[in-house]
Amino acid sequence: MNTSIKKIASYFLVIMVLVFTILALLGIWDIIDYENIIQKLLTTLIVIFCSAAVILFVFSVLLKEKDN
Repeated sequence: MNTSIKKIASYFLVIMVLVFTILALLGIWDIIDYENIIQKLLTTLIVIFCSAAVILFVFSVLLKEKDN
């Protein structure tokens, strides 16, 4: 199960990098207004980071399996 979570997280990170790269290229070529999008992306990343920190806390502290 641990390896499947790592694979899912890896694919998610790769997809995020691709999306950010595409948006950056579109902003560089003035196809989209990147200033508003960058602000929304950073806010979204902060929210994702905070929720991931809470989930990590729950898994590591509250749902920790005790070794016998």
